[in-house]
Amino acid sequence: MSIEKARECLRRFGAEERILEFDVSSATVDLAAAALGVDGARIAKTLSFKKDDGCFLVVAAGDARIDNRKFKDTFSCKAKMLTPEEAESMIGHSVGGVCPFGRNEGVPVWLDASLRRFDKVYPAAGSSSSAIELSLDELYAFSEASGWVDVCRLPE
Repeated sequence: MSIEKARECLRRFGAEERILEFDVSSATVDLAAAALGVDGARIAKTLSFKKDDGCFLVVAAGDARIDNRKFKDTFSCKAKMLTPEEAESMIGHSVGGVCPFGRNEGVPVWLDASLRRFDKVYPAAGSSSSAIELSLDELYAFSEASGWVDVCRLPE
């Protein structure tokens, strides 16, 4: 179960008890924001992308959208998201619960600059009805991020 993989990862940082589980779905930004009672921009959505030799994750603010030019300039490939089947097999989490914790080995994580507006954000924790509140430093450390990128645009 994906939430158990996320819990195991977060346990290494003493944060597994901070996982929030809901009786309702938090599988989308809007649903997660409603379940948490926060602005959707604070939801740290985890997007999964294909590359020639596998895949990678980008964690971005809930209101951010991928900017294709920035993405291609940064990653030297087009932004092509994984299918739900590919996400589960390649990342280790099902769509709706994809998160940067407890993912399959060798899947890099990048954090997008759109998150830097906030002191705390809420990524999923491995299921379509979970989240965890983290500071940006915690998100960076717990996800073992490869670094920060700027591949999104914010709403006007």
